[in-house]
Amino acid sequence: MGKPTGFMEYPRKSVPYRNADERLGDFDEIYTPASAEDLKIQGARCMDCGVPFCQSDHGCPIDNLIPEWNDLVYQGRWREALDRLHRTNNFPEFTGRTCPAPCEGACVLGITDPAVTIKNIENAIIDRGFAEGWVRHEAPTYRTGKKVAIVGSGPAGLAAADQLNRAGHEVTVYERADRIGGLLMYGIPNMKLDKALVDRRVNLMREVGIEFVVNADVGRTLDAAELRAGVDAVLLATGATRPRELTVPGRELGGVHLAMEYLTANTRSLLDSKLADKRYIDAKDKNVVVIGGGDTGADCIGTALRHGCRSIANLELLAQPPAERAADNPWPTWPKIYRTDYAHQEAIAKFSADPRAFGIVTKRLIEDGRGGVSGLDAVRVEWKPSRGKLEMSEVAGSQQRWEADLVLLAMGFVGPESYVAEALGITLDARSNYAAEHGVFATDVDGVFAAGDCRRGQSLVVWAINEGRGAARCIDTFLSGSSRLPAPGVSLGAAAP
Repeated sequence: MGKPTGFMEYPRKSVPYRNADERLGDFDEIYTPASAEDLKIQGARCMDCGVPFCQSDHGCPIDNLIPEWNDLVYQGRWREALDRLHRTNNFPEFTGRTCPAPCEGACVLGITDPAVTIKNIENAIIDRGFAEGWVRHEAPTYRTGKKVAIVGSGPAGLAAADQLNRAGHEVTVYERADRIGGLLMYGIPNMKLDKALVDRRVNLMREVGIEFVVNADVGRTLDAAELRAGVDAVLLATGATRPRELTVPGRELGGVHLAMEYLTANTRSLLDSKLADKRYIDAKDKNVVVIGGGDTGADCIGTALRHGCRSIANLELLAQPPAERAADNPWPTWPKIYRTDYAHQEAIAKFSADPRAFGIVTKRLIEDGRGGVSGLDAVRVEWKPSRGKLEMSEVAGSQQRWEADLVLLAMGFVGPESYVAEALGITLDARSNYAAEHGVFATDVDGVFAAGDCRRGQSLVVWAINEGRGAARCIDTFLSGSSRLPAPGVSLGAAAP
């Protein structure tokens, strides 16, 4: 714990974002530097809670030793805090920026007061670690002679690669895109996660023997059976990249794009030419409607604002969440409350209005007479409990039209693309994910494992790391008969990184 009375003496103080008007002028990260003194005080708020629910099933999925490194920051022992952080998390610079912090939702202090700023402290520890030159990867002292192929270079694949390399196996990561990182590279925009940070970590992994192969589409340009035959084990970490579609009249119109098309093209152009090549979907001077109210929708809003859109609207099917926890959403469950994300703040700063409209279902997209979209018709819906679940009904007379020159579909994902499974003969589960039990991660094909979103469905970066670390331990056991690799829910042991 930090200071015994700190939680009573100090209020929560988060590290602020850059001013919204300023950050709208670039794609640089939205964060400001953290004050070491402020973070020391925030670390002091970590109370002697007896049972740290930040580490419970409702808290951190990777068993981060949160009270320990909070206390170390409070004491000014930053190097030790970094060591504790790396014991459970291969990539704190990713989670410290992108994780919604379920640990804070489960913080015991949150019962009566605002939670400890766990995410800010985590991010500051790893940023200081890199600044001081403390972060490094040690090459294994021996090699087992076993070879592992990992398909997909998102956070699950990278975490597994890092762990398996530590165990002495020869690891090759195959990525179908032109850059390593999966959703870290192309699914999350640069203002939330600078791509130089992804490259920095990948380069460290490359230096200790992990091989990365880009433009390698296993199951299409690279034969999956041949890949399996040439290695001792395969891990599929391909993500859940099959988008939920909008099945309404007018979907085929020009100017209607999936969110990942939009975000990927923008990031690739930004990295290739700082957008000078114009090889992206430009929202400049357009009326933009984003359908879908999650993180991906917010990222589309933030990107369109930086392009200089004329207007922005965000349509969400679900009802607006309450300002405080509802009676059926008690601590320590994740608080399903109304939040204003970075992109919503930016839209308010630019247009003096929150772009979100809740309880809206799109009925059709309208043509402009030239094959492009000019707007959409929608109706309001109500959600009411019925037989133990919520049911949706349209509100009579609530039809509304939105102008739109660009419509972005950010309605989530429904599972992995199936061609890799088909090429390897892997069974899919009822949700069309690769069938493999959590904690075992083995598919029904000998020596083939699955982890991350392709196994559990669309989820968080921190859950992908959970699965990558867990799968690495299972693969190590498969190859060696036992494993000393740490994994979530498993004792850290002497072999912890």
